[in-house]
Amino acid sequence: MKFVSSHIGGILIWLGVLSCSTEPEPLHYGMDICTFCKMTLVDNKFGAELVTKKGKVYKFDDLNCFVNYYNSGYEPVEDFQHRLVIDYSNPGKLMNATDGFYVKSPDIRTPMDSQIAAFGTKSSMDTFMKQWKGIYLSWGEVTAHYK
Repeated sequence: MKFVSSHIGGILIWLGVLSCSTEPEPLHYGMDICTFCKMTLVDNKFGAELVTKKGKVYKFDDLNCFVNYYNSGYEPVEDFQHRLVIDYSNPGKLMNATDGFYVKSPDIRTPMDSQIAAFGTKSSMDTFMKQWKGIYLSWGEVTAHYK
């Protein structure tokens, strides 16, 4: 009986570890709801996600919702394990927000009118920045924009 109960205890611990994952989750467009504005995520060229060190996942439909929540103090920024945004040139693909290149332009039609698109590389950003006659923003400028 000891053998069985020790294995059950080990399995429960293992399941507990698995349930506390801090890994990002994919965004499910048409199903997921934005944590900030409560709208359904609809455009796979935009979106973002925050994951805490405890594994809580927050999903967003636009950069303004993401940054407003990030700056809200609801969760201390140091508690976030992952800060992720969708790479505009790779729809649906999350990337590290702090490594991104950002373009702001009134020609960018975003779900919640942030008018900001994120890019994984400078070269892909440059192509769209020229087309939209936009301005470059760093991650720090993006987070300061919504304070």
